[in-house]
Amino acid sequence: MLKIVAKSLIKDNELEKAIALYRELVEETRKENGCISYELFQNINNKNTLTIIEEWESETHFEAHKNTEHFIRIVSQISNIRLSSEINILHKVV
Repeated sequence: MLKIVAKSLIKDNELEKAIALYRELVEETRKENGCISYELFQNINNKNTLTIIEEWESETHFEAHKNTEHFIRIVSQISNIRLSSEINILHKVV
């Protein structure tokens, strides 16, 4: 099992657009083989910080996800409206 925590700081005045893009990404990704969960969260103290927390059956499934049409298209658009991003790829130890 693999867990991904992907955090983005969205530019001012781009939050609604970002949430709409993420909404589509979440909807499409949840249909993918090997996706256990895929959810978008918003930071309570900074509304422009959005975090995707995702869980995959395997690294192979996660790699396949990164090559889907919707991932490539939507992440490219999000990249244009964010100030920074951080991705943590985790595997379960205990």
